[in-house]
Amino acid sequence: MRSQTVSTYFFCLSFLLVLASCGVKKSLQDRSDISQYTADIPEREIINDSTYVAGNNFLTKNKHGQWELYVEGDPLEIGLLTGSLTRELLQKQERVFLQKVEELVPSKGKQKFLRKFLSWYNRKLYKHVTEEYKTEIYGVSRYASDEFNNIAPPYLRALYLHGAHDIGHALKDLMLVGCSSFAVWGEKSEDGNLLIARNFDFYAGDAFAEDKIIAFVKPDQGYPFMSVTWGGMMGVVSGMNNQGLTVTINAGKSDIPLVAKAPISLVTREILQYASTIDEAIEIAKKREVFVSEAIFVGSANNGKAAIIEVSPNDLGVYEVENTSELICSNHFQSETFANDRKNVKWIKESHSQYRFDRMEELLNEDQKINPTEAVAILRNKKGLDNIPLGYGNEKALNQLLAHHGIVFQPEDLTVWVSSNPYQLGEFVAYDLNKIFNENRRFSSQPISEENLTIAEDSFAVSQEFKDYEAYRILERRVEEALEEETEIGAAQLMKLQSLNPEYWKAYFLSGKYYYEHTQYEKALKAFTLAESKEITTVPDEEKVEKYLKRTKRKLR
Repeated sequence: MRSQTVSTYFFCLSFLLVLASCGVKKSLQDRSDISQYTADIPEREIINDSTYVAGNNFLTKNKHGQWELYVEGDPLEIGLLTGSLTRELLQKQERVFLQKVEELVPSKGKQKFLRKFLSWYNRKLYKHVTEEYKTEIYGVSRYASDEFNNIAPPYLRALYLHGAHDIGHALKDLMLVGCSSFAVWGEKSEDGNLLIARNFDFYAGDAFAEDKIIAFVKPDQGYPFMSVTWGGMMGVVSGMNNQGLTVTINAGKSDIPLVAKAPISLVTREILQYASTIDEAIEIAKKREVFVSEAIFVGSANNGKAAIIEVSPNDLGVYEVENTSELICSNHFQSETFANDRKNVKWIKESHSQYRFDRMEELLNEDQKINPTEAVAILRNKKGLDNIPLGYGNEKALNQLLAHHGIVFQPEDLTVWVSSNPYQLGEFVAYDLNKIFNENRRFSSQPISEENLTIAEDSFAVSQEFKDYEAYRILERRVEEALEEETEIGAAQLMKLQSLNPEYWKAYFLSGKYYYEHTQYEKALKAFTLAESKEITTVPDEEKVEKYLKRTKRKLR
C-alpha cells in the first residue's frame, strides 16, 4: 500500500512537471538586464590568507574569527565585488549545503528527479525577485564553482539558494529554525532607548555556521546597511541600516508551499535598504508575495519602538504592543489577523514556541532595565521556566546551542553587537555604523569594530559541560544512525549518551528506543520512564514517548 501511494505521488508529480514545462523553460532562461551597468571592477588583491582588497572594498577576518566584508556601488558592482572578495567562502558554503543534499538523497536517479523538481518548483521565482537583486545574485554567481553545474548553472543555483531558508522552515516538521527575539524601550531599557536582541537558530550542519560574514553594504540607491550573512547570500536575516531601522526574521508555521515566490530574505533586504520607519517597512512587505509564513521583527530609531509584520502566502498582519515597552517574538503569530488561524493555534499548543515566549517574558521581568550585556545573557540562557534544567540542546531553551548567530542592536546609537563562535557563546563584537558609513571607507589594518564595547564570551564555552555536550552531539548522531541502519551499538555507549547530557529527555528516549528494538524491554522501560520525567520539547514528542512506554509495558505483561 505504501509503495503504491509513493508511486501514485511520483506519477502525479511527473505529470505536473510535464504540464509546467513551458513555465520552467522561461524561468531557466530568465536573466536580469545588466546592459545599464559596467562589469569592470577592481582586481582582488590578496594581502594575506585572511585579507582581500578590491579598490575601496575589502574582506578581512578579525581576531574573533568573524569575516568582515565592505562593498559599495551599483547592483552589479556589489554582486561582482561580493563574489570576487568572498569566492572561497562562497564556494565552501555552496559545497557544504549541496553535499548535505547529496547525503540526504544519495541515489543518482532520485538526484536527477530532484533537479527536475527543483526547476519546476522554482519556475515562478524569477517573477518575484526584483531586477536589482537578480543583478546582484548574477554578479556573485560569477564566482561560484563549476562543481555543481550538474544540479543547475551557477546563477540559477544562487537564485534557488536564496529560498533555502523558506523551504527549510516550511519542511520543519523537519524544523531547521526556532528563533527567539525581543525588544525593550522606555522604562524597560537602561538608557530609555530602543534595544533589540535575537538568536538566529537556522541550522544546516556545523560547517554551515563556521564562516559567518558581517557585511557592510553601501549601495548607490537606498540606505547603507549591515547584515550577518554567509557566502553567496545577498538577502538579509538580521540587519540594521544607517537610519536605525532593524530587521530580523522568525519562522511561522507554514503548509508545504506548492510554488516558490519571493524569498523572505530578499523582502527583508528590500525593507532594510529602502525603509526608515515601521510604516515604510509595512508598505514594502505588502508589495511582495511570499510562499511561507514569517514574522518580520522591525525596530525603528525614528519610531522609538518595534513592531512585528506577520506575513503568509495569503495574508498580512501587524502586531504592535500598547501600554508596555517590550515586544517578544518566537515562532507563532500574535496579530488579530492570525488570531483564529488553525495552523497558528495548533502550533502554539503543540510546539516549543509559546514556551520560549514565556521564558523571554520571565527573564525580561527579572531585570527592570535591560542593557546590551543583559540582553546577551538572555540570548545565552539555557534553562527553562522557573530556571528548571532542560538538558543541553533542548529547543525549549532560548539558547538551543545551534544558533548561526546572536545579535543585539541599539538603533538610536547605530551600534550593533554580533556573536562569535561557538554558537552565540563567543564574544559579541561591537560595530558603530556612524563610523563605518560616514567615513570615506578604505581598507585599514586597524579594526573596524569597537573593541572597547566587546561583550565577553560565556564562561560555559570553556567549561567541561560544554565539552560534554559537544561529545554528546557526536554520540547522539551515532546512535541515531545505528537505529536507522539497524546496526549494533554497545550498552556502554548508551550509558555514556545519558551521562554526557543527563537532563535531556532525548538521551533517554534514544536509549529506550534502541533497547526496545533489541527486545531488551526492562532496560527500555527504565529509559522511557526517565525520558518521561524530563522536560520534553513538544507535544508530539511527549506523545511519542508515551506511545513507546505503553508498547513496552505491553511487551512485559
